[in-house]
Amino acid sequence: MADPVLKVRNLDMHFPIGGSFFGKQTDVVRAVDKISFDVFRGESFGIVGESGSGKTTLGRCIMRTLDPSAGSIKLTTKTRPEAELIGASRAEMTAIWRDMRMVFQDPQSSLNPRLRVLDLVGQALQKSEGLKGQALADRVGDLLEQVGLQRAFLMRYPNAFSGGQRQRLGIARALATKPEIVIADEAVSALDVSIQAQTLNLMQDLQEDYDLTYIFIAHDLAVVEHFCDRVAVMYLGQIVELADRDTLFRAPKHPYTKALLDAVPRPVPKARSAKRVAPIGKVSDRVSTGCKFAPRCPLAQDVCWSSEPPTLTLGSSQLKCHRPDAV
Repeated sequence: MADPVLKVRNLDMHFPIGGSFFGKQTDVVRAVDKISFDVFRGESFGIVGESGSGKTTLGRCIMRTLDPSAGSIKLTTKTRPEAELIGASRAEMTAIWRDMRMVFQDPQSSLNPRLRVLDLVGQALQKSEGLKGQALADRVGDLLEQVGLQRAFLMRYPNAFSGGQRQRLGIARALATKPEIVIADEAVSALDVSIQAQTLNLMQDLQEDYDLTYIFIAHDLAVVEHFCDRVAVMYLGQIVELADRDTLFRAPKHPYTKALLDAVPRPVPKARSAKRVAPIGKVSDRVSTGCKFAPRCPLAQDVCWSSEPPTLTLGSSQLKCHRPDAV
């Protein structure tokens, strides 16, 4: 395994909620709760989970578009020694953002409709390298061709493109500064299936060309299985299981992961086994002690309610569960 390019330790992101007549905070939502993991150079690291599990919040914390409540995020690039992102100044983050870029879920809302492609993709090059005029047009044209678009599109506006083409523009913009990490937040979820496949293949080709490391946030498990090398499964702000792709999809060890995989539609449904895990009850983040999945877990016992599960290492998997043998 290569060296970690990103180290996340005990990361918290809490949002205040409630409030009395005088505006006093009464509680917090733990959108990201004591998360730790490494991302290795050159891999595609997947983050999956239900809506509301904290996937996007985690990605925005890593990008520092949100300021985490606590924890550590350390980035090591080929040209930069290990840098702590938590507490970094705006000027420091501006330099770091050249090495770490993001592709958003909705390409239409992430592209300024008043700017032409030349300016949309070239903004980062203007700021980081001072390019302008023909030199800027040549570089942006090169980027467009690398993502499968034509140089003739330089003077067009975003509304002249299809959804798949706009997503390619988003990828070209992310690649402008030759980053080492790209965080793709539901980057293909809004696209048709055929366009999804084209975009994923493009991203894999670019990974080889640019030596990229991906953090791939998604809810579509089939896409994650195709694209990612390792996968972290999130539930209510915590990573409940982290494993390599083959292990996670063939032999899940956490009941929540098992439930997610059992819920994936299949052309030919497999026989339901006696050990199928179906969540019960409703999602609740009001579990102050114990396992957050306990209110929905049919395997939960008293220990699951009374104490937070430890982080176990079983083979190549890491998981938070009191009863991994019961899955």
